[in-house]
Amino acid sequence: MEIHQLGALALFAFVSTFTPGPNNIMLMTSGANVGFKRTIPHMLGIALGFAFMVILVGVGLMGIFNRYPMSDQILKYVSLAYLLYLATKIAMSGRAQEVDDFKPLTFVGAASFQWVNPKGWSMALSSVTLFSANGTWFDVAIIALAFTLANIPSVSFWTIAGQQLQHWLTTPVRIRAFNITMALLLIASTVPMI
Repeated sequence: MEIHQLGALALFAFVSTFTPGPNNIMLMTSGANVGFKRTIPHMLGIALGFAFMVILVGVGLMGIFNRYPMSDQILKYVSLAYLLYLATKIAMSGRAQEVDDFKPLTFVGAASFQWVNPKGWSMALSSVTLFSANGTWFDVAIIALAFTLANIPSVSFWTIAGQQLQHWLTTPVRIRAFNITMALLLIASTVPMI
């Protein structure tokens, strides 16, 4: 990777991690329902899980998608089905302190979620294609590092934004309305991928 590409990569990673998508909507929901501290494993799972995904995409998964184009379509439909399942779980949950049915994603759950996140796949494939012309390990490692560094403030921001809503989420009606809204936004975030 050439030096002049680093700025473009940093900007791409920053913008793509901060824009609304399934990860950020779920972080905001978790922050609102269980707070920052209980969402930390979810946050770390996103940051490190996505970096691992970029590495594997850079090392060879792109070749599989190029060789078997149908695998991309299958992944898209599996991803959309899983996101609909998550949206349903979010819409039906209440505040954890009151109802004990909202469970934030674990580190492993959040890291695994990256593999069915349509926005994540788009970001990983685009970044490897755009910024790793030579396909070297070094290029792929730099891309993964850039996304990790961009994800840390992003996941923190979205979780804190959700946590700030706890002051407003003081009644069961508001909690239910917030969770349904977040579930609908999660579904809406998949529309560009369809």
